[in-house]
Amino acid sequence: MKPRRQPRPRADKIRARITLAAAVVLVAGLDLGTKEWAGRALNDGSITNFGPLQLRLAFNPGVAFSLGDTLPRAALLGITGLIVVALAFVAFWFTRSAAWPGVLALAALLGGAVANVLDRAADGLVTDYLHTGWFPTFNLADVFVVTGAAALAAISWRASATTTAEAT
Repeated sequence: MKPRRQPRPRADKIRARITLAAAVVLVAGLDLGTKEWAGRALNDGSITNFGPLQLRLAFNPGVAFSLGDTLPRAALLGITGLIVVALAFVAFWFTRSAAWPGVLALAALLGGAVANVLDRAADGLVTDYLHTGWFPTFNLADVFVVTGAAALAAISWRASATTTAEAT
């Protein structure tokens, strides 16, 4: 059986955590910048077609798929804020032993979540602008959240499959 991955040496932990923090800031900044752009460029109701993807401005009072859109604004912000804080603690702890792909996947997930919470904090709404016609309108932060979560699932599955193969 393969032993569990050992914690990194101190310098590597610090480097991984700095990378995590920088990537979270980069992802959140990129998303918030594109939301600002979308709010200005698409505020006249215009729609820009790029084949299967359209740019169309929308505002979501809920979370994914507008769930919770009837909750009080403060409650929704508080709940999502607590989830993001918990995720940040998990990410900080995880970097003590995670390989770089895991650190970057966590950064994508956390950066997207932070960006959506910051966007919601301003007026209780999240700015969405990517539309496919068959799926709810979403934003770049949502792409980062889903991609980061999928990458973490794949990393976990691969590690589990490797451990199982080595045990037999």
